[in-house]
This record gives sequence, C-alpha cells and structure tokens, in this order.
Amino acid sequence: MNLTVSNKRIPSRVIRLALFYSLILSFTHSLIATAHVGSSGVIVQKQVGKYQLLISIKPPDVVPGTAIVTVFVEQGRASSIGARPIYFRSGDKGAPTHDILKPVGDNRYEGDLWLMESGSSSIELSIDGPDGKQQVVVPVVAMATALRTMPEGTGFGLAVMGLLLVVMLITIIGASNSDGVLTPGQKAPATLGRRRLVGMGVGLAVIALILTGWRSWWASTAEDYRDVQLYRPTPINTSVRIANAQRQLTIQFDTTGFGTGRRTRRLFSFLLPDHGKLMHAFLVRTPGLDAFAHLHPNRRDSLDYESALPPLPGGKYLLYADVVYRSGFAETLTDTVEIPSLKITAEAAANAKPTDPDDSWLVTEPMGVKASAVNIPHLDNDMVVCGKPGASMKLADGSSMIWMDKPSQILEAGKLYSLKFAVADAQGKAASLEPYLGMGGHAAILRSDGSVYIHLHPVGTYSMAAEGSLVNRIADTTRTFHYPNAARFKDSIDTYVAKLKTLPEAEKNKLLVASMPGMSHAMKINNMVEFPYAFPRAGHYRIWVQVKRKGQVLTGVFDTQVNEPLL
Repeated sequence: MNLTVSNKRIPSRVIRLALFYSLILSFTHSLIATAHVGSSGVIVQKQVGKYQLLISIKPPDVVPGTAIVTVFVEQGRASSIGARPIYFRSGDKGAPTHDILKPVGDNRYEGDLWLMESGSSSIELSIDGPDGKQQVVVPVVAMATALRTMPEGTGFGLAVMGLLLVVMLITIIGASNSDGVLTPGQKAPATLGRRRLVGMGVGLAVIALILTGWRSWWASTAEDYRDVQLYRPTPINTSVRIANAQRQLTIQFDTTGFGTGRRTRRLFSFLLPDHGKLMHAFLVRTPGLDAFAHLHPNRRDSLDYESALPPLPGGKYLLYADVVYRSGFAETLTDTVEIPSLKITAEAAANAKPTDPDDSWLVTEPMGVKASAVNIPHLDNDMVVCGKPGASMKLADGSSMIWMDKPSQILEAGKLYSLKFAVADAQGKAASLEPYLGMGGHAAILRSDGSVYIHLHPVGTYSMAAEGSLVNRIADTTRTFHYPNAARFKDSIDTYVAKLKTLPEAEKNKLLVASMPGMSHAMKINNMVEFPYAFPRAGHYRIWVQVKRKGQVLTGVFDTQVNEPLL
C-alpha cells in the first residue's frame, strides 16, 4: 500500500512506522526537548514585503508526525498561505507541494503538516494576496523527543481482544477444514472431528508463527526507536582551570558514546558561526541566578573550546552552549560547572582581557519572592507604563531599561507575548541603541530551576545561521547534499571568525547584517527592542536583555511569574 500526500507517494513502510510510532506515543508525555531546553517549537516574527507575520510552528515529538503551523498576518492583505516541508538532505527537488492553511479567524491561518524525515528541516510558507507573493523559510528541528508507555488498563484490554480474535480465527480455520468439505445433505463422516482438530492445530501453529514474527518486528522497531531514533543531546565536559591569575573555561565535546547509534553522531568540523560566533555560551549561577555571563569561546580544535572567565563570583553555574551545524541543525549543550573564587589585585583585574570583545556579564541581586507580596519576584512590577504593569532597572552606564507594554502582572503559560524593552538615558530621554552582533538586541530566558532556557532574538526563537543554511540548500539544485572537505571547511570558518574580531564595530555589523538578509527587525523608535515568546510552563522566570549603547554591551535583568492559564 502507498499513500499520496501533496502529490508525493509515501511508501507503505513509512506508513507502517508512522502508525507504530503514533500508537506507542499516544499514551503519555514528552520527556526531553531539543535545540532549546524546555522550549519546543519555533516562533518567528518577520517583515517580508508588505506582510508582517507572526509564525508559530510546533513540531511533532515523533517522526513521521504532524507539525502544527499557525500564521498571524499582523500587517498586509493575504488571501491564502501555503506550507510545505523541505528537508536539508533532499532539498527543494525532493520536497512536496504546498498544503493550504485554513483561515480560522481574522488574519489567522492554521494547518497540520506532515514531517516524514528526522533531522534538520524547514517549513516554507508561500503567502499570496493583494499585497503580492512572498515566501518565508522557517528552520525546524524534526527529531523524536518523546518516550512513552502504554497504561496497564489499555494493554490488558487489547490483550483480551487479541486473544478473543485468535480463538475465533482458530475456530474458523478448524471449521473450514472440516465442515467446508461437506456437500449439502452429505452425512458427516467419522473423521470430521479429527479434521477439525487438525485444522485448528495447523491454524494455531501458523498464527503462532505470525505473532512471533510480528512480536519480533515490534520489539526491534521499539528498540531502534529508543536507541537510535530518540534524540539525545550531545554530552560535553566542562571545567575551569587557573592560569596566569585568570580562570579559563574549557568546553569539550564528549565523543565516548559515538559508536552506539547514528543519532549520537555530530559533524563537529562543520559548525557554522551564528552572529559571527561559533558558540554562544551562557553561564548562570545557581540557585539565585544572580550572576550571568554571555561568552563566545574560541575553538582550539574540533572538540575543544576555551574562554577566559570574567570577574564572576565563585559557585555552581548552569551552562548552556548554543551551536549550529552545517545542516542547519541547532543544538543547545548543557552542563554544570563549579567556578572557584579567585582573589587578584586591582591591577591584575584591570589587565585581564576577555577572550572575545563581545563577551558580557552581570552580577545582580538573587532571584526570589518578596516577603511582603505574593507571586511577585524581585526586579518586576515596580512601576506603571502607560497604564500597564512594567519594570525598570538601572544599567551599567547610568541609563535605565524599562519593560514596556506588559499585559498583566502575572503572565500565562502557552500564551504568545511580545516582550518589549526600552532604554532611557539618565535624563529620561530615549537612548539610541547600536547593533549588538548584527541585531537590535539579544535575550536569554531561564526558569528558576534551569529546566527552561532559550536564547531569543528580535525575529524569534530560531538560529539565523540555521535559516541561512537552509535557504542556501533550497537554492541548490542538487537532490543530495555532499559535505565539502572537513579540514578546509573548518579552516575557512576559523579564518572568517578571526577576521570579524579585527574589524571596526561598524564594519563588522555591516558584514553580519549582509550575511543575515532576512533578519532586519527595525523598531519605530531606536531605543526599543522586542522579542516574541510563549513561556512553556508555569513558574518563576528570569529574563536577561542585552543591548549595545556607545560601544558598551548593557544587560538588563527582569523577573516574572508565569501561571497556568485559567480555564
């Protein structure tokens, strides 16, 4: 049997696997997440032509499976929106035609889209209407991330029904082998009962062989899913050493388990720079989340990265390191590291230089709930902005960052928000911002227990390098992608990253912006930056917002409470 979806024939083997995975995954909850810890799905806010779009894509937790695609047309007149998956390995030539999304409200479109292959992929949206035709490519990591078990009651019920069907089938086979040989009016021979028993015996043996083979296939497929298909983050080993009166952070990819399955393998020589950096490493001290650093370690070889640590206080830190592979596969590597305290002279501290000029850090008050209030963390809801709750914080240069247009004091999980922040100088006037790593700003969001983390950009929750890689792959006319020489590719990337560090700030940002043509997200007022996001779970969250002003990276920090939505 074959099935046709969007003019593409799907082999019956894929259909069987899809049904198998759908069955074993229909009874419990997802256990792990992929590129962004605890934040599944992709949120994109983009201006293309006359259309301003807010896009939400929730990929399946098992592949083959269906992704839920939602598009809000915030500006522009659209009459139809089509969507299709494009996989990195097969490219545009191997992709199906567009499925038309269904209008479900004013300027809102939704639809389910089958993703048939694991790995790096993208959703291409085709917008048509009075304001013209436009296309948008959204990177999506399609990986199996859920492991589920069948409830005992359901298993017992299915076993009873299966046993009943087997008994009925054996009875039918026995009857057909005996009664079926009689002609109308013929007297039953003495051997009829023996023939019935022989038929039932043969039927039982055949059914036992079929069930044994089916059981073997089921167990093999389940084992393959658990050990091979199921996504497992790349393990890393993180350590800190002291050299020349400065602490050095080392991040090493752990390759000891590479022989266990293809899903654990990564092509570490084929990392892509995102915003000009091969790795974005975020350090947050636990449990108070009071010390924060955004670092960009240097690559020493394919597996080892190093960075000088800023003057952070000692303690236990959570580490989140974002990397992007040549295929567009984006991954967050996680670890914990103990940073020792280090007492050095003021002169030594002044002479210490960061590994990267764009490294930044902040030490502030611990996260917690005020004793005099309920559900109000520190650094939140201390002011009212235009009649709405807001928050403000003094920045390192004397200016202030303000959280604007907050819908309410307590936010709701699963609801899509536009997190908007503004910067005012010491006199309260709008303070113009400069590009930081080619964009208006960056944000990192962390749940108090570290279970939810995401690195946000004004255009959304995805990697710019991943989008560039997938857009270039779509433009490629070849059906199958072939990787270049690993050593040459690595050397070319290292040369590019090293060159960026030597360029003046204006020239570097110009080059970064040119490499990310679809990333423009200009604000009407140059002192503002906003990020689209939906908090996945209830809890206390801390938000670090990073902007650049007069050549200095400034970090604002805000806390907020997120509750489950009211029914």
